[in-house]
Amino acid sequence: MTQASAIVVSTSSAEETRAVAGAIAPLCVPGDVLLLAGDLGSGKTTFAQGFGRALGIVDPITSPTFTLVRQYELDGAVHAAAGQPLKTLLHADVYRLDSLGEIVDLGLGELVEDGAVALVEWGDVAEPVLGDGSLSLRLDAHSGNGNPGDLDDRRTVTIGRSGPRWADRWARLAEVLQPWAVDG
Repeated sequence: MTQASAIVVSTSSAEETRAVAGAIAPLCVPGDVLLLAGDLGSGKTTFAQGFGRALGIVDPITSPTFTLVRQYELDGAVHAAAGQPLKTLLHADVYRLDSLGEIVDLGLGELVEDGAVALVEWGDVAEPVLGDGSLSLRLDAHSGNGNPGDLDDRRTVTIGRSGPRWADRWARLAEVLQPWAVDG
């Protein structure tokens, strides 16, 4: 993740986390990979729900932990920022995979080339093989009442990019995320 150009946002509810994802989704183009990182309960699947909803998916979006990859076909009317149609949302979870080779074997890199965008939960694990040109999102849950195991609905999301793929959309991304931006 490119820390120098990170965008940091804060949400106070699951619905706001979905709204942040919904603001990002329309900026995606076929071939984009979003790497979602964070501890259990940090909001990765909640983020995926908001992202999918913004793309017009009405089916429930649940964690693909045991299926590894879920595919959601998109309505042909949904178009990406560059005017290229997004055909598919791929939602992957690499938590249970033991090696980078297994992540490569999922074929996400090839699947996104055919009009898809991919959300990869536990994306920090996949970054060595999927990170070039990706958008990295680190979701951190706040603990309620100061107790580490007592999480509330507040989240801090730190967004970074690697490579030039998001360079032409970075200013627009910062603009659409302004309502949730953390000062400083």
